[in-house]
Amino acid sequence: MLVSPPVKKSNLPIFTRRILIIVGGYGSGKSEVAVNLSRHLVETSGRQVAIADLDIVNPYFRSREANQALEALGIRCINPSGGEFYADLPIILPEIKGAIEHNDELLVLDVGGDDVGARVLSSLGKSFQKDSYEMMLVLNRNRPFTSNVSGCIRMIREIEEASRLKFTGIISNTHLLDDTDAETIASGYELAKEVSNKTGLPIKFLAGLAAIVESDEFADPDVPVLPLERHLLKPWESAD
Repeated sequence: MLVSPPVKKSNLPIFTRRILIIVGGYGSGKSEVAVNLSRHLVETSGRQVAIADLDIVNPYFRSREANQALEALGIRCINPSGGEFYADLPIILPEIKGAIEHNDELLVLDVGGDDVGARVLSSLGKSFQKDSYEMMLVLNRNRPFTSNVSGCIRMIREIEEASRLKFTGIISNTHLLDDTDAETIASGYELAKEVSNKTGLPIKFLAGLAAIVESDEFADPDVPVLPLERHLLKPWESAD
């Protein structure tokens, strides 16, 4: 059996801004990307990394579900505790505002869902210094609102209006969960390139299951690649 070659380290995503805001529609894989990006940063940057869960839309796939694994890597997890851990309310912790304004650590913000979920950012808007953040749309071609260029542009505009922040890039993350293959990922990347051409927003990186993007069947794109390992499982999968 052939051993799949790993993604070249030179082709992994690199960021110069301290705060990375990950936003995407329901089912885009946004929280999985945020968790894996946090792991990538702590393993490659040599800096302290924090992740804050601001997802008030999706009750199942939220980055806070991976707290134990992330904290074992030294990543600081900022989310409600106690009885508020599973709350679906826009709880803005003072620690989040403090991490945005005053901390030197790298910060990943997992922001929920759509324009409704992104509205939570508007209350934090004045905390962001100019050029201190990247805000990236996670684009999954297999979701109804981001299946074509016009839908993606509409979502970008709605989220920008709700959050009062501007996008700086796109993350191509087309998948079908366990049914994802190389063709699925490549198809999504083609749409991401069309959206990039129309909006002027660069594709910051392509994300995909490590077993696929590190295999011989996957053609390396001309953008950085973030291999993903699944950390967020559906409740019935966790029970198994």
